[in-house]
Amino acid sequence: MKQELITCISCPVGCDVEFEVVEDEIKSIEGNRCPKGKKYVRNEYFNPTRVLPTTVRVTGGVLPLVPVKTEEAIPKELLEVAMKELAKVELQAPVKLGDVVIENILDTEVNVVATRDLAKK
Repeated sequence: MKQELITCISCPVGCDVEFEVVEDEIKSIEGNRCPKGKKYVRNEYFNPTRVLPTTVRVTGGVLPLVPVKTEEAIPKELLEVAMKELAKVELQAPVKLGDVVIENILDTEVNVVATRDLAKK
């Protein structure tokens, strides 16, 4: 038996949710003030995911970097590898908000997109 504590981030309340795991099965969840807490704990324990916000290099732009992010959350264990892939990217200005920077990053079926416009010099 293992007791775990997670701060739920599904809503602004930020409940500290305690749960008990026995043989890789969640047996009890306590401390969540809304139903989202139970779902969050299950997802976070069995399949943690994150949206990856970062920047990529741009040549010929008014700024040297443009902010990007994954359109959806990707598995947490892929974040470091995804960052290495994005470090290889160099875009040409202009860049438009929503431009796909990398399609289907790491075979996750999630695109990385620009999160702002960036004009040419």
